Amino acid sequence: MTQHTLPLAGIRVLDFSELLPGPFFTQNLVELGASVLKIERPPHGDNARIMAPGLFASVNRGKQSVMADLKDPAQAARIREMVTETDVVVEGYRPGVMDRLGFGYEALAALNPRIVYVSLSGYGQTGRLAKSPGHDVNYLATAGVLALSGSDPERPGHGAGLPLADLCGAMYALSSTLAALLQRQTTGVGQYLDVALTDCVMHWMNPRLGHFDEAGLDELAAQRNDVLAKPAYGVFRTADGSHVSLGALEDHFWSRLATALVLDLPLAGYERLAARVHDAPRINAAIAASVATFDADTLLALLDAADVPVSRVVEPSALRASAHAVERRLIRTDDEAAFIRYPVKMSGM
Repeated sequence: MTQHTLPLAGIRVLDFSELLPGPFFTQNLVELGASVLKIERPPHGDNARIMAPGLFASVNRGKQSVMADLKDPAQAARIREMVTETDVVVEGYRPGVMDRLGFGYEALAALNPRIVYVSLSGYGQTGRLAKSPGHDVNYLATAGVLALSGSDPERPGHGAGLPLADLCGAMYALSSTLAALLQRQTTGVGQYLDVALTDCVMHWMNPRLGHFDEAGLDELAAQRNDVLAKPAYGVFRTADGSHVSLGALEDHFWSRLATALVLDLPLAGYERLAARVHDAPRINAAIAASVATFDADTLLALLDAADVPVSRVVEPSALRASAHAVERRLIRTDDEAAFIRYPVKMSGM
C-alpha cells in the first residue's frame, strides 16, 4: 500500500488563539498534517478549558501545548526563539494586544520574515468597530445575516444551529493561509492576514444581495418573505413524529413530489417556480397534510424512488451513528472521544 505524506507535513504553527474560531482553524491545519503548538495563558490556559471542556477537546486534538506568560521577559524570550523555526502564527486577541506584548506581526517578522501571521478578530484590525467586544450573534447581526433569520415574519431569529461567523472566519483563515504559504514559495517572504469574522460571513451574503438586486427586493419584509416562503422546501412532520426535509424547488422535482404525494391541490398553474412561490403557504400546507399521513420510513422510500430531494432530520446525538457518517467513514476515535474527521478525501487522508 502506498504511503502518502500529509499535505502540510513539516509546517510549524504557533497558536495563541482561544475558544472557537482560531482553534477550529488550527485544528484543520493539524488534520492536514501541520504541527501546532498551542501557547496558553496562565493560570488556567484557554478559557474554553473551563467554560466548555467538550468544545475545547473537539478543536484541540493533536496539538501540543505550553503555558507561557508573555508579560514575563524570560518566558516571552523562549517563545520568541520558537518563531525562527515557525511557518504560521495565529492569534485571536483584540487589535493591539499582541503588539503591546511584543508579539505583533512587525516584531515577529523581524525575527522570521517567512512567517504567515494570522489575526482573527470579530470586526478586523481597522474601522470603528475594531476594538469592540463581540460574539457570533453580534457578527451575524452586523453582516446582515440575522435580519433574514428565523421563522417569525415580525422578528429576526437569533442565529442558526451553528456559530456561522466563527466557523466561516476559520475557513477563510484556512484558505488564505494556504494561499499565503503557496505565495511564499515564489516571494520567499510571508505576510500578515487580517481575518475579520464579520467580513467573512458578509462575503457569504453576496448571493443573497445579488438575488435581491435582480428581483427588486429593497424592503426587509420582502427580502425575509423571499427567504422564508419557499414552496416544497423545508421541514415537515410525519405520522410517527419524525421530521423530514424536502427540497423540491426545481420544476421537475416539484412535479415528481406532487405526483408521489397526490397533493390536494389543483396542480395546473403551478408548473413554474414563480407561480409556486406566490402560493408557497398554500402549497406547503398541502404538503404538510400529506406528509403527516406517512410514517418516516415509508415516506422516505416513496420519495427516494421518485427521485425527490428528501432527507431525514438527524439529531446531533445520532449524528455519529448515522448511515451517511458510517458509509462515508467520517467518524474517527482517539483516547477521549469519537469525532468527525476532516471531511475532504485526498491522498494520505
